[in-house]
Amino acid sequence: MYLTGFADEAAQDLATQIKATKEIGWTRISARGVNGANLHELPDDEFDKVAGQLNDSGITIPEFGSLIGNWGKKITSDFDITLAEIERAIPRMQRLDTKLIRIMSYAQEPWGNDQQEEERFRRLREIHARFADAGLQAVHENCMNWGGFSPDHTLRLVEEVPGLKLIFDTANPVFQLDRSKPEPFPWQDPLEFYNKVKEHVVHVHIKDCTNPGMGETEPTQYTLPGEGQAKVVEILRALKDNDYNGGLAIEPHVATVFHSTEGEEPDWRQCYDSYVEYGHAMNRLMEDLV
Repeated sequence: MYLTGFADEAAQDLATQIKATKEIGWTRISARGVNGANLHELPDDEFDKVAGQLNDSGITIPEFGSLIGNWGKKITSDFDITLAEIERAIPRMQRLDTKLIRIMSYAQEPWGNDQQEEERFRRLREIHARFADAGLQAVHENCMNWGGFSPDHTLRLVEEVPGLKLIFDTANPVFQLDRSKPEPFPWQDPLEFYNKVKEHVVHVHIKDCTNPGMGETEPTQYTLPGEGQAKVVEILRALKDNDYNGGLAIEPHVATVFHSTEGEEPDWRQCYDSYVEYGHAMNRLMEDLV
C-alpha cells in the first residue's frame, strides 16, 4: 500500500501542496484542484506549469479526482459537458502518467423519484470506454451519487458497466442512508460496505467523521483518521488481510469540505496545518498495522 492525499485541502497553489506533501514524507498527490480549478479545467498554459512543477519536485499523481458525473451534476445535465471533461482529462493524465481517474454516477435524485438508472448506466459505459480506449481506468467513488445509495447500488454499477473498478471512501457511508435495507433506512456501515465491494476496489480514500444530526446531511464532525465512526482502523486491517496493494489517499475535510454549500473562504493556514497533522496521523496508523 502507498500513501497519497488530496493536497488541495492544504493549499490552492501547487507549490504549497508539494511542500505539505513533502513535510508529511510522501511523494504522491491525488490531484483535484490547483488555484481553485480542477486539473482538467485549468487553461493549457497553467497546466503546463503544473506539469513542470511536478516533474521538478519528483511528485507523482496516481489519481485524478475529476468532476465527471459528480454529486454536483444531475443525470439530466448535458452529456456533452461530461464528454468534454473526458477529452481534456485524457491527454493530461497521459502526460503525468496517471492511470486512475475518479468518476461518480451523477447526483442522487430525492429518494422515491425517478433515478433514470438506464441513462446512468449508459453514460458510465461511455465514460469507462473512452478512458479504457486510452489505456486508463475509470474508478467510481461511493459518494453522494446513485452508486452511493448502498453497496448493492455500487455492485449494480459494476455489473452494468463491465470493467469498471471502484474507489472506496471510508467516511461516505457514515452520512449516507442504506437504501438497500428496510425503512426506516439506517446509516450505512463502512466496514459492511467495504466487505461487499472489496473485490472491485483498486483505490481507497481515507476520511473519518461522525453521523449527521437529525435532519442533516453533513456529518456532525470530521475527525482525524480512526477517531470517528468510519471504522478506518478496521478497514485498514481488512485491506492488509486482503493483500491490498493500491493507494490510500487522505481526504481530511477537517478544515475544508468540498461539497459544503456554505461557501466560506477557509483559513488556509489552518488548512495546511490540519492537512499535515492528518498525514502524520495516517503515518502512525500505518506503522501500527505492521
